[in-house]
Amino acid sequence: MMDKAKRWLSARMPRMPKRDEMAENRWLAPVAGTIKRSELWRFTRRSVPRGVALGVFAAFIIPLGQTFLAVLLALPSRANLPLAAVTTLITNPLTVAFWAVVAHRLGQFVLKIDAATTGAANEHVQSTWFQEFAQWAEIAGVAAFGFVVLAVVGAAVGYLVASFAWRFVVARKWGNRPARIKTPQPAE
Repeated sequence: MMDKAKRWLSARMPRMPKRDEMAENRWLAPVAGTIKRSELWRFTRRSVPRGVALGVFAAFIIPLGQTFLAVLLALPSRANLPLAAVTTLITNPLTVAFWAVVAHRLGQFVLKIDAATTGAANEHVQSTWFQEFAQWAEIAGVAAFGFVVLAVVGAAVGYLVASFAWRFVVARKWGNRPARIKTPQPAE
């Protein structure tokens, strides 16, 4: 049953490109030599947390093209390239509204902006269209600041979580290894 499901799913899913195919792409020609480096594709204890941190940072710092930014940041920092690209999916079209609300509330909390602060500033504005524009600009600025805070704090938390998860998985694998049988040494 599982084999049928795997065949059905693999027939409908797009095939992931190989490193060599990506290097031959004309759009990636300027960085083709860098993309082919095997250290960018290995899962090591240092590259995995870097990839997660850069992916989370890129996901929150810009709304469009975050995967491209994550890959560009992963190249010089020797982070895991696929993991950096996949981690950017925490901000996708289904979750962007949630993250925008979180960023706005976080920006308000960090900047200590409340109704009294905005009310005093808006009393001096006479024009209604300018007042609406000022309110929109304030909301957008607070949300943008919240996204910057989310990017920095999320990257740090992502690095720490990935590092601890890596250590936990490796320690568990080492614990599950069978013990070595000590062979008796012949007495001389």
